[in-house]
Amino acid sequence: MFKKTIIVGFSVLAFAGAAFAGGNGQATMKLKGGSMGDVPFPHKAHQDSLKNCDLCHKMFPKEAGAIEKAIADGKLKKKEVMKACETCHKETKAKGAAAGPTSCRDCHKK
Repeated sequence: MFKKTIIVGFSVLAFAGAAFAGGNGQATMKLKGGSMGDVPFPHKAHQDSLKNCDLCHKMFPKEAGAIEKAIADGKLKKKEVMKACETCHKETKAKGAAAGPTSCRDCHKK
């Protein structure tokens, strides 16, 4: 009985912690990058610098696996997110501001 109480207690705390976190997602994520390798994505760094979730999330919902699901459902083309990232990074760099990587190998890691 004590064991069940402990397990239920931890479950409630974990759920409450996730709810109080505000649904901002993980600080870092790994996006599927195909044969070139996955893409480590600094989600928190993007939230802090862009301050507008809709810049990216207009393409897909704010939930784990949303990109893959949108592609599978035909709502998002393969590489559409990658092209949006590249465009944003290049435009930011052209303005003389600090920007993310723009070459394949700088993003994709095997």
